This record gives sequence, C-alpha cells and structure tokens, in this order.
Amino acid sequence: MHRLVRSGGTPAMLRWLSGRAGGWAGLLGPDGTVLHAAALPEQTPLPDVTGLLAEGAAALTERGAQAYSLDTGEHTAFLFPLLPAGDDTAAAPLLAVVAPRPVAAGLAALLADAVPALELCWQAETVERKRRRVDLAESRGREAVLHLLMTGQLFIAHQVAGALRPRLPDPVRVCVVECSGDGRDEVARVCAEADGSRSWIVRCPVYVRHLILVMPADQAPKGAPATDEAVAARVGDCVVGVSEAVPLADTATGYRQAFHALAVARELPSRHARFGVSPEAALVVGPAGRQWADALLTPLLTHVPRRAQDPGSQELAATAGSWLAFSSHATDHLKVHRNTLAARVRFIGELLGLDLNRLADQAALDLALRVRATPAPACTTEPTPYGDATGGAGGAGRALDAVLRHPSVREWAEQQLAPLEPVPGSEATLRAWLECEGRLGPTAARLGISVPGARKRLTRLETTLRRSLLRPPSARYDLWLALRARDLAVP
Repeated sequence: MHRLVRSGGTPAMLRWLSGRAGGWAGLLGPDGTVLHAAALPEQTPLPDVTGLLAEGAAALTERGAQAYSLDTGEHTAFLFPLLPAGDDTAAAPLLAVVAPRPVAAGLAALLADAVPALELCWQAETVERKRRRVDLAESRGREAVLHLLMTGQLFIAHQVAGALRPRLPDPVRVCVVECSGDGRDEVARVCAEADGSRSWIVRCPVYVRHLILVMPADQAPKGAPATDEAVAARVGDCVVGVSEAVPLADTATGYRQAFHALAVARELPSRHARFGVSPEAALVVGPAGRQWADALLTPLLTHVPRRAQDPGSQELAATAGSWLAFSSHATDHLKVHRNTLAARVRFIGELLGLDLNRLADQAALDLALRVRATPAPACTTEPTPYGDATGGAGGAGRALDAVLRHPSVREWAEQQLAPLEPVPGSEATLRAWLECEGRLGPTAARLGISVPGARKRLTRLETTLRRSLLRPPSARYDLWLALRARDLAVP
C-alpha cells in the first residue's frame, strides 16, 4: 500500500482497493460527492452507487462514527473518514468501498489499514494542489502586470506589482528567452540566479516556450556576465533576444525589439543577440504625425458601447494592439474566443473606416497606436497641413502619405532598409512578400519559387534586417512604411 501511495498516489491506491474488494472504491466529500473513483470491472454489476454512498455518508456524519457499513440485498458499502489536512474536520473526505456479498474475509481490516496511508497521501496532494494554485495565481498576477505595462498603464501596474517581488525597474531592458519542451520553470530559475533576482520574470501567455524578462537597464554587477549571455551559456538549448534600454512606459516597444533580436539570435552560434535597429517609427513622425494618429483613432477612443456588456474604447484599443502584434495568437493574450476576437477586429475596422484585411491599413493602425502610446516630447497646437485622417481608408492613406514624406521619416526609412543594399534581390523579395499581404503561398508564386524556398529567403532576410518577419510580432508594418516612404520620395 505504501509503495502504491508513493508511486501512483490516491488513484493507484483506489484501483488496488477496488481490485481487492472486487467492487467499487473511491473518495467522497462530506456530502457524498465523489471526489475520486476507481473504475469498476465490467463483469461486476452494482446498484446505484451514488444513492447508496450518499445514504451512507449522511448516516456516518450524523452518528460521528469512525467507520460505517451499509448492507443491501447483494452489496455492502464500507465508509471510513480520513483525518483532515488541517483543523477543518467538516472538510475531511471519506474512503468508500462497495463490495458484492459475500464480502471477502478480512476486507474490513484491510480497508482500516489503508486509511492511514490514504490520509497521508490525501494531505500531500492537498498541499500540492494549494501550491499549484498559488503558483498559478502568481503567474497570472505577473501576466496581468505585463499586460498593463504593454498598454502603458503604469500606475495600476505598480499597484498590482506591489505585493510581488522584485519591484518594477525603470528604465528597463526587455529580454525574451526561448527554451525547448517544458523547461520554462527551470530556465526561469536559471534567469533569476543569473541576474541576482533583479528581473521581473513572466511566462509568456502567447508562446508556451517563451519567458519574458523585464530587467533593470543598468549593467550587471561588476565582473558578472550579462544576463542574456549567462543564460545562453548555462542552458544549452535556449535562445535569447534583448532590447535596447527603454523607459518602463515603453515596455511594449522593448518587447518588440527583444522579439526581433530573438529572430536574429536563432541564426547565431552564441544563441543571444541585442536589438540593433533604431529609432522607433513613432518617435520620428513629429507633431504632424501625432495629430494624424489622434485624428485616425478618435472614433475608436471616443466610442461608447450601446450595451454594458459590450467592450469599451479602452478594451477595443487593447484588442487592436494585441491583434496587430500577435495575429490569431491574440486569443491567448486576451483570453477571449477566436470568434470574439474576429468580431471585435471587424467592428474596429468599421469604426475607423479601415479594411483590416489589407496590410497597408494594418500598418497605418499599428503606427497610430504606437504614436499614441509614445509620450509626446513637445505638443503643438498648430493645425496639421496633412489633411483629414477620418475619411475612410482612402483618406487615412492620403494623410499617412503626407506624414511619410517628412524628411525625418524618410531618413528613418533609409536606415531601416540600409541592410538590404549589399544583398542582391533582397528588396525584391521583401516587396513581393509585402505586396502579397505577408502570405507565403502567393509570395512564392510571384517569385516563381516553392513555398519552402520563399520561407528560406525570408529567414535569411530576418538575419539581414535583424528583425522578425515570419512570426508575430513581425516587422512587416515598419518595413511596409519604410518602403512606402522610399517610394514617395521618388519624384
């Protein structure tokens, strides 16, 4: 019995007791609810086990006995209370066995001997269930804080993070660690040891193989290697990408940078890389770009739901940002059904007058949301000369073109596309992929190659550009904007 308890726990013990009794064995709650049960052999019919056990549990509780048996014409039910894990005697489960008559000799004594082993097993399993609930609550709490940081709600994030450790640093570097299999817990321990538990470590809600670290932007302790290098060296199958130093309010930007660095690190022998492309597009559009973004997003930000259960403007904005970043994986990020996500995205497109099936409109909305999330260095009240961004997809496109013609945006675009110049044919591949809305099949057909061939070309482009293309968050919006800015600069 003790060997079964150590190796298989309560289920293994109940199966063994069921076999010895030639009947049914299980654990009941004080009200007769079946908590665990062993399957009954098909050749052994039993009466209504639920009714029989409920009657026995009620009689045992009423009499306060340490054992109870109930006979029917063909079966006998045995009930033994287990000691509770704490002081709550009312929550103690009952061992219940229903055996056919005549009952095997010594069965009652055998069940009495099984009670202490089951008590220890049940108490251990209760503690383990509580530990898992605590771990799940902490994991969900950290995930909630990360979500608040991604949406720029710093005040609430600090409040929620107050009960957890460590404190949120500012400024930060965001690190994404990709590990194999089910090793996230072990890799999280290695990460905590590598940087002295200074980082905010979160299990990624979207990618089950990813850990997200929000690390202090200052250097590691003197003489210690950088966290990304230490983790890559200690965990042989992990890949690490790290962002630039960013303010805590720009955690979403840091995450995108770290994700792009991760795509580069997969192709490097060292298995770690730091983001090397800057600046952020939202920082170069200037006051006119900020006015364009405000005009485009006004219908979304001022939306008032008709019903109390419908999503409000803040929830719709968060949905748009998550969908643009993670595509269909946004269901895991937002914890909503895929039909709910599709309905919200469709409604957002109707609200803004955009066709969100088109990459051009997706890029416009992504840029507008990023501009809105970026603190304005100096606001201007002078009217924008770039027209109205509320006239549907066409009006938004014309206004965006005016923003992309700005000299600072053209300079940013050339910086983004500069790595393509030494690689023949790379810009043609990138243009074909973007013109085909980022879909591999049509891209391969346009280039006259196979789908695996197109995938290999884009994988090489990821290394060249030091950006992620094939997996969201993808750099396709920035690259579409950069190519559009370059095309508008041609007389």
